[in-house]
Amino acid sequence: MQLHVTIELPTDVVGAARLLADPAYVHAKVRAAGAVEQQVDVTGSADAAFTVTSRRALPTAQIPPHLRPFVGDRIDVRQVEAWEAPAPDGSRSGTVVVEIAGAPVRVTGRTSLVAAGPDAARVTYDGEVRAAVPLFAAAVEEAAATAVRGALGTEETVAARWLAGAHDDAPQGGTAPR
Repeated sequence: MQLHVTIELPTDVVGAARLLADPAYVHAKVRAAGAVEQQVDVTGSADAAFTVTSRRALPTAQIPPHLRPFVGDRIDVRQVEAWEAPAPDGSRSGTVVVEIAGAPVRVTGRTSLVAAGPDAARVTYDGEVRAAVPLFAAAVEEAAATAVRGALGTEETVAARWLAGAHDDAPQGGTAPR
């Protein structure tokens, strides 16, 4: 199943890259998406190439009841975004992988960061959701795609609040308390 999500960030591409590479911001967006446990690691810097790895445990409330036996009472999600160094105009591209531990579901794709105006940036995720579940693959893929879309939609809201200065409660460092 194809997945295409675009989010708008109220900052230029340089500010957007700094935001995406900020561990405290990543913690905030993961928490806002409903994580009950989380870990965040950022390597590299917003001035060059960087990689953001987040691990989160999510309740399965969003999963249809007939599919919950495949994933249990929570799902453990690992997301890796590897951003390339910026082009001269500040735009970037990269790859994204989302894996759900214990479930045969994987999202892979490309991501891009481009200017969407003088004080706006656009992040686009284009990928494919694959589930290796006999008979239920399409339903599992749709449920996973819905969850990914929801998390990315939440990110747009969190980013706007964060850039407006509403982030005093964000954890510091690479790992949030469990």
